[in-house]
Amino acid sequence: MDCIFCKIIAGEIPSPHIFEDEACIAIRDINPQAKVHCLVMPKKHIANLTEASADPELLGKLMAACAKVAAQEGIAESGYRVATNCGENACQSVPHLHFHVLGGEKMGERMS
Repeated sequence: MDCIFCKIIAGEIPSPHIFEDEACIAIRDINPQAKVHCLVMPKKHIANLTEASADPELLGKLMAACAKVAAQEGIAESGYRVATNCGENACQSVPHLHFHVLGGEKMGERMS
């Protein structure tokens, strides 16, 4: 499999993990869209949210990890956004489920 996130998870591509538990890891986005921009991804390869819907327990763990990352990064109190892109029309650039945790500044009202 030629998945960049699987390679990061496996340690084949160096990327400091800012959070890790049994289900997922979090890293900083290399092209940040906010002052704080982290990615939370499952260790298990899952293409997108549609595929992940078959595993609600994992999705709960991923959402909890997003909240932990926000707290760790100091943005939980001021507010943060969690987003995922699902499929080509949503501009999912890596076909491995991941959640963007964004904050550290006032976000725009529009989601696009």
